[in-house]
Amino acid sequence: MTLELSLNQQPAHLRQGSSIGQPLTRRDGFLKVTGAARYAADNHPPGMLYAVLAVSSIARGRVVSLDVAAAKAHAGVVEVMTPQNRPALAVDPDAKDHPFMFRMDLLQNDGVRYPNQSIAVVIAETLEAATEGAALLSPRYEVLPARVGLDGAESFVPAGVGVGNPAVHHKGDVEAGLKSAATRIEATYETPSQYHNAMEPHAIVAAWDGDRLSIDTPSQGLAMAQGRIAGLFGIAPENIHIRSPFLGGGFGSKGMIAGPQVLGILAARLVGRPVKLVLRREQMYGPVGHRAPTRQTLRMGMDGEGRLTAIGHHAKTASSTFDDFFEPAADASHTLYASPAIATSHEAVRLDTGTPLFMRAPGEATGSIALESAIDEAAEACGMDPLEFRLRNYAEVEPMTGKPFSSKALRECYAQGAVHFGWMGRPLEPRRMRDSDGFLTGWGMGTATFPALMFQAEARAVIRADGSGLMETGAQDMGQGAWTAFAQIAADGLGLDIDDVDFRAGSSDLPNAGIAGGSGHTATAGMAIHNAGAAVIARLADLATGNEASPLFGAGNEGVLARNGRLYRRDDESRSESYGEILARAGLREIEGRGKSASDPAAQEVYAMHAHGAVFAEVKVDPDFGQIRVTRLVGAFAAGRIVNPRMVRSQYFGGMIWGVSFALLEEAVTDRRTGRIQNANLAEYHVPVNADVPSVEALLIDEHDPYVNALGIKGVGEIGITGTAGAIANAVWHATGVRPRRFPIRIEDVMG
Repeated sequence: MTLELSLNQQPAHLRQGSSIGQPLTRRDGFLKVTGAARYAADNHPPGMLYAVLAVSSIARGRVVSLDVAAAKAHAGVVEVMTPQNRPALAVDPDAKDHPFMFRMDLLQNDGVRYPNQSIAVVIAETLEAATEGAALLSPRYEVLPARVGLDGAESFVPAGVGVGNPAVHHKGDVEAGLKSAATRIEATYETPSQYHNAMEPHAIVAAWDGDRLSIDTPSQGLAMAQGRIAGLFGIAPENIHIRSPFLGGGFGSKGMIAGPQVLGILAARLVGRPVKLVLRREQMYGPVGHRAPTRQTLRMGMDGEGRLTAIGHHAKTASSTFDDFFEPAADASHTLYASPAIATSHEAVRLDTGTPLFMRAPGEATGSIALESAIDEAAEACGMDPLEFRLRNYAEVEPMTGKPFSSKALRECYAQGAVHFGWMGRPLEPRRMRDSDGFLTGWGMGTATFPALMFQAEARAVIRADGSGLMETGAQDMGQGAWTAFAQIAADGLGLDIDDVDFRAGSSDLPNAGIAGGSGHTATAGMAIHNAGAAVIARLADLATGNEASPLFGAGNEGVLARNGRLYRRDDESRSESYGEILARAGLREIEGRGKSASDPAAQEVYAMHAHGAVFAEVKVDPDFGQIRVTRLVGAFAAGRIVNPRMVRSQYFGGMIWGVSFALLEEAVTDRRTGRIQNANLAEYHVPVNADVPSVEALLIDEHDPYVNALGIKGVGEIGITGTAGAIANAVWHATGVRPRRFPIRIEDVMG
């Protein structure tokens, strides 16, 4: 019988000495640097054909005609899939039956809802032939005017924002708090559309064998993708095998299976042969999600001592015309600063774009850059140092719920980050610092926060007669080091050295590891791994302590420790036995245990769960030309127990670098006449390169949070972006005396 331990139960076999906490190098690093890591598009099954999407060049209307005959007549073209011959689906791709299901464009009709929507698929013997065939389709359209920009359509209050959050939320009387305030500020900030540009584009290699489907595709959630595909095609989930051992970046865009991937599956069914479909870079600007634009207005009131009396945060955002995802930007004001009155609200418009979806720190990234800019302006209005103002107003409990959280960790982030950065030497007034070259120099800071999320997962653990272990879970690694961190958790759970543990992941035939999203993957899959290890050790201990021939006889499951491949009596460690000896006596080649994980509802009812941080930024601005460079970033973060400090620092660095991108570079520019994105490429859609990356330091602040889960793990993937962009904006003000109101910050913004 499989033993499953409850989420927060510390195992009786707690190991002395730990793989957790060690800065191990990546287990998959050698494969990646030598090119041996196999990504989805690297697979070429026998008889494989190549599929290329033909996509719309208009934002709204319908396809009047396609020259299918010309495309099919081209040498090497095997078939052209259009709405007329697309294989049938079991359900309407526009149907929705749960919050994480989004509508897809799968050639269900001739309508066009956004630029870069798929309008046909050309399948050929070579990639070149398929590409040329797609060009020969020469589509003609009936065009309708494109709805573009936050003022391009009638606004409304959505039913909810994010996934199930209320669009309007408040406590206390904000208007009264503003009226009674000694000092008030009001400011509006704009953030642009941003698009996913992972190194690996969305890709799929699909092969049918009767009603069985084999897929290679990047996925942040294998079980979720398996279920969605099963529903669309009317087959059992177990008939679908998805392999996804490596992802070249995801950031939310690979959380759900996307329309182009399903079109690859349909193409394979149409031609009866394996098919590979890979999105071109410009084709990612539409069907695979993006970050929606926002316009946010913050109002704050402060009393004579610089304490907040009210916070009002209103956000306007956009979704597509055919689906609902509304960036919960104003919700950033729920979790950081104490005020007797807080009100957040959202409104939205519908535009002719692909549906915006989850993009690294959805809501928190957009909302925090506005909130942290406004907090800085409030500090200035009160004549206070921004750090002192934050220390005076940071919340001891979650402001909207009153639930306690680890606020002491945030205070420590402020303290250690400020000392390491040298903040105490900062003049209060702007334009007071210049470097030896005459560049204006500014220092700014921002508070970082992200919820400590956890989902459901499962894992299977095995101990073998040779003393080695196996841990299996269908986890994903987007490059964040999950394979290494999970192996460390597995080693501790099994009481083995990490080199003696085989770790298997990245395949849908393994136990469901949940989704690699919301900075919750390590906690989610890690706790399942932890519990599976506890379960198999408990079964092994039962074998030993119940057998008179064992030196552990009579100790009971609670009376043993697991360490270095042996079980030891707690009351007398001179009495021990190896795993192999226990299994040999029982006549077993191996023993298995399974574990599950999920958030603890009782703990969540009582405690607020967040990771915290503080980011300090230095910028230099050319006083003649307005060019802005970030020269130094210091982030101090408290995120519970650290599984691998090397990987965690890497994640913080990535988040802070994205903060540089958000503040100074990243923006999708839309042609207001056509609705098309003008810079849908990596030449003109600017992201940081090496020359843009300053000195980056990440301080790991010790934190023990016993309530998030038994391992005390919180996520680190998204928190780095939440404080950084605001810190840079505030540093620009300190350098120039100009408050940035739109992002990315432009030369003309600081030159006036």
